[in-house]
Amino acid sequence: MSEFPPASLRPLIKEVFELLCARVETISVAETASGGLISACLLSTPGASSIYKGGLTVYTLGARIAYTGWTPQHLDAYAGPTPGIVAEIAENVRSTLQSTYTVCESGTAGPTGAEARNRTPGYVALAVATPSGTVTREVETGSAERANNMVLFAGEGLRLLRDVLVGEIRPKVQNR
Repeated sequence: MSEFPPASLRPLIKEVFELLCARVETISVAETASGGLISACLLSTPGASSIYKGGLTVYTLGARIAYTGWTPQHLDAYAGPTPGIVAEIAENVRSTLQSTYTVCESGTAGPTGAEARNRTPGYVALAVATPSGTVTREVETGSAERANNMVLFAGEGLRLLRDVLVGEIRPKVQNR
């Protein structure tokens, strides 16, 4: 078995954990292409129950209907992951699980995809929902290597969360 969590993510996981503990705040997770790695990284830290409210791996569109507040109308309009989609999912999960923050990611891990930018391997849309609004980010890894992208997507989700926690990025109320 490979060592877990990945060594490259350990300092980031520790920083996020310590920030949440110091603030007595909580996190929930909704993820797709990272396959549960964000949750697993957070849960790998002793004492995780003090900050972790729950997580969802909503890999399929059906799972999103069952667990994230999506409706059949979302499916009708779906054209791949976008910042708006992950923001909406993050906000719904944060409200449902009553966490201080929710981090959400959705992307295309690869090796296959499509021509649209948000469907190319290595693309991920990220969001962090907070009590004062939601921030989003898009990242392109430039790789079609699935397992590597999954770890990179998890790292990007944790990095966006850390950036929000330390005040490098300020949430804005989303108008949808």
